[in-house]
Formats: sequence, C-alpha cells, structure tokens
Amino acid sequence: MLGRPSFNRSSPDRSSPFLIGLAGALAMAAAMGFGRFVYTPILPGMMEGASLSSADAGLIAGANFAGYLLGAILAAYGWAAGRERGVALSGLAATAVLLVGMALTDSVTVFLVIRFLAGLASAFAMIFTSSIVLAHAPRGEAVQILHFGGVGLGIALSSALVLAINSVLGDGAHGWRWEWVGSAATAALLLVVVSRILPHSGSARTAVREPALPWRLPLVLLTASYGLFGFGYVITATFLVTMARMAAAGPMVEFLAWFVAGTSAAVSLLVWRPFLRRFGPVAAYAACTGLEAVGILASVLLAPATGALVGGLFLGLTFMAVTAYGLQIGRTLAPDSPRRAMALMTAAFGTGQILGPLVAGWIAERTGSFTLPTMIAVLVLAASTLLVLPLLRRAL
Repeated sequence: MLGRPSFNRSSPDRSSPFLIGLAGALAMAAAMGFGRFVYTPILPGMMEGASLSSADAGLIAGANFAGYLLGAILAAYGWAAGRERGVALSGLAATAVLLVGMALTDSVTVFLVIRFLAGLASAFAMIFTSSIVLAHAPRGEAVQILHFGGVGLGIALSSALVLAINSVLGDGAHGWRWEWVGSAATAALLLVVVSRILPHSGSARTAVREPALPWRLPLVLLTASYGLFGFGYVITATFLVTMARMAAAGPMVEFLAWFVAGTSAAVSLLVWRPFLRRFGPVAAYAACTGLEAVGILASVLLAPATGALVGGLFLGLTFMAVTAYGLQIGRTLAPDSPRRAMALMTAAFGTGQILGPLVAGWIAERTGSFTLPTMIAVLVLAASTLLVLPLLRRAL
C-alpha cells in the first residue's frame, strides 16, 4: 500500500519555493490532517459501532496527544541532526500504517496504544518537516502559508472522505472501519508524493547541535500561553462533530462543521496576513487566541447547527495561525536554538492537549453534554491570551 518511496533518495537542496511549500503542505496534510485530526469526524461512528463512552473517547484522544508530547520532547535533542528528512518520512510511513491499524480492532486498550504511537509519528513528521521547510525559506512567507495550510487541507479532505464513505456504508457497525482504511490509503499516497519533492536539511547548520535554551521571562510566558492554548482549542477540535451528533444536527452539519474548519484553516494565514504585517506576530497570536475563545463560546450558546458551523469556522481561522505565529515568536526569542524552542513549545502544547480531552470526556460522561467542558476551554483560552500581552512591548 505504501509503494516504495526512497527515504534516502537524492533530492535537490535548491528546490523551488513552491515545491518546498507543497512538500510541507502535503506532509502536514498526512501527518496532522489525517494522522491526528481524522479522529474527530470518525469518532461519532466509533462511539456507536465500537460502543465507546465519552470518557473512552477522551482517553483515546489523550493517548494520541501523549504520544505527540513524547515525540516533541525527543525531537528537542540532537539525535536527528542531519537526518531530519529520513525521520520525517518515516513518521509519515508510520502514520499510514497506524491509521489502518485502527480499523482492525474494537479494543479500547489497542486503540490507546495505536493512537499513542500515531501521536509520536505525527510529532516527528511535523517537527522535522517544519525544520526543513522553514530553514529552506526563512524569509519566504508564501512558503510558510502553504506549509501550515496543509493541515487545513488534510482536515477538509478527511471530512469529505468520511462523508463519502458514510453515505455509502453508514458509520455504525463497520463503516467507521472503512473510514480509517480510506484515511490510511490517502496518507500513503501523500507520502509517495512528499518523498519525491521534500528537500534535504536546509543548511549545514541543521547538522550542528544547538545550545541550551535561554529560559527568559518572555519565552516562559509564551510557552505557558502555548500550553494553555493546546488545552483550550483541543476540546472543540476533538469533539466538535460528536457535539453536533449529540445535538441531532444532522449528517450534513457534521460534515460541514469539520469541512469548514479545514478549509478556513487552509487559508487562515492568508486571512491574517494584513493584520500580521500591520501589528506583528504577538498581536496576531493574541488576537487569534481571543477570537477562538469567542467562537468556542458561540458553539454552545447558538442553536446546534449554527453553533457547530460557527465553532468550526472560528476554530479553523485561528488554530493554525496560533501555531504558526507561536512557533515564529519562539524562534525569534531563541535565535541560537530555534529547533529546541519549537520542540519544547510543542511539548507544552502537547501537555495541554493531553489534559483537554481527558477533562472534557470525564465531565461529559457525568453531565451528559460537552457544554461545561467547552466553557472551561473558553476560560483557558482567555488566560492564554492574557499571558502574551506583556510581549506586545517587544519588537518581534
């Protein structure tokens, strides 16, 4: 199924900016859009077909984010210096294999193991692909937009794939299994393309171990904010479609909510570019976290169909922008250790992501809805916004 992509194949180090950005976009679509976020549209069918409770669903999501956290921590060390391309492609290959593995069981324990390993694989693919793409185009804003937009592309494609399979097979007893299989096949195809166009490490500098991070107050505040953002956004990112299912909003609303999230995420960096150029990355980061809090609040205050669509739209418009601008600020605050800063910020983000679905699933299991977890997410996102306000005084 994976074909025979050559992970060590010689690839030009002077690829065109478009091909560099395209390689990053397709890698992010596979690793993140499918490897991580396809769980969201498949989850309602899994809960019905595999008899999962809300707590089970949160636990499985938390396992994925725990694997992501471990991958981010491991990536912070220098073991992959000079081998970033091979590690990134191996992460994508593992992602495809683990996606199909989800279709072969209905054991919660096995789901936990698979999703943990999938989180590890997606972290390696995301961090090392990003280090290559961003190093090749340090001033290439268009490359960055294309690269991070791949996550939204993957989300939109996964939503369409799930709708297509669901319309043919349904997602009850076994339809959800074919949704995982289809996701694996798509990730494998993306891997084949990426293996042919992803360049090698951006410069000789990437093969040098970076010094320890200078943990000054601005970086501490940013890292704490980034971790809280991970907690706040992930509740909606995990349970948005399930919330629409529980509210009987209808299959089309379930599809559109996640599809809108993906398509808006794909163009979000373009949408925010004028604001970024005028006010800078810190202001854009703070505006995105605040706006996301508003959108998540609207998802429970509005009527079910409207709330799901508005929640998906605001989620998509903000979460990839926060990711991109947060990592950009972190690299600026630690110019001698940019990869360490990116990896450890991702670790903080991962910690928030582990706690978010665990807390949300546990509370939803006891209250019968995701309203209270969503309100908690709103408060956490507000705190995330407040933490970075002191950085507005710095010229970043």
